[in-house]
Amino acid sequence: MLKVGVLGAGHLGKIHLRLLNQSKKYELIGFYDPDEINGKKVSDEFGYAYFKNINQLIDNVDVIDIVTPTLSHYDCAKKAIEKEKHIFIEKPITNTLKEAESLLDLAKDYGIKGQVGHVERFNPAFIAVKDKIENPMFIETHRLAEFNPRGTDVPVVLDLMIHDIDAILSVVNSEVKRINASGVSVISNSPDIANARIEFKNGCVANLTASRISLKNMRKSRFFQKDAYISVDFLEKKVEVVKMKDAPDNPGDFDMILQNAEGLKKQIYFENPEIAVNNAILDELEAFADAIINNTEPVVSLKQGTNALRVALQVIKAFNE
Repeated sequence: MLKVGVLGAGHLGKIHLRLLNQSKKYELIGFYDPDEINGKKVSDEFGYAYFKNINQLIDNVDVIDIVTPTLSHYDCAKKAIEKEKHIFIEKPITNTLKEAESLLDLAKDYGIKGQVGHVERFNPAFIAVKDKIENPMFIETHRLAEFNPRGTDVPVVLDLMIHDIDAILSVVNSEVKRINASGVSVISNSPDIANARIEFKNGCVANLTASRISLKNMRKSRFFQKDAYISVDFLEKKVEVVKMKDAPDNPGDFDMILQNAEGLKKQIYFENPEIAVNNAILDELEAFADAIINNTEPVVSLKQGTNALRVALQVIKAFNE
């Protein structure tokens, strides 16, 4: 078992603490939170060991799980890496691109592994269809959330849209060519609703919308590719896979056949991939343990987390252009 310590005992930090405490791949040593009152409260309520000194916790573990506000990600990660500890770090990886690139260099220099908490990669609906997404040429995503004061210290792009940016980058094998975007601040000082059009060099276009001031929650992505349409509902954990193939010479009575203007006939058929029930946060934490134990590449590497941040910051920059 890997000895693990958690930095940050807020809403998400407490979830991580509970799951790591349950995991058979980790031994939870304890946690650190700069708010001593909150730290003692969490310790008294759940029984986790509270460390008043961050360095003392880092010294006693193999892995550090960073679930602090984004502004402190870099400093926490740097401390852990310099003590040769592997790091799991919540998204976005850091506050600035310079910080993320610095972590990449540090991790390489010290020979440690790092994974970024882009949890939608472990969503069972996305897992069920990811291998079926092949060279998509148009992607549309909607990530809408009801207003919650927690997280409004950063633009909605870094709060919500970055989930879809990371998922898209994981299936589009091409560099970004151009980004156009607009964002509006309605309640917060930073944009609460945003739309981005990302064009890739291979011709793929992704249209992303994110809002944290909606009346209902929605997390849907649609992928269009040659002879296929794939829809992923990250919230309801459902998928739709509609495919087309050349129509048979003698179609059955219930076969769905389309004919285009050139007379080409295609048969429409549906696939129903099995969606396994899981806990995505536990899965991402345990996948990182496997990467450390087996010396393999983490599912969402520090480099991939940096690429997602780079595109997200380009979207924010495009607001003013």
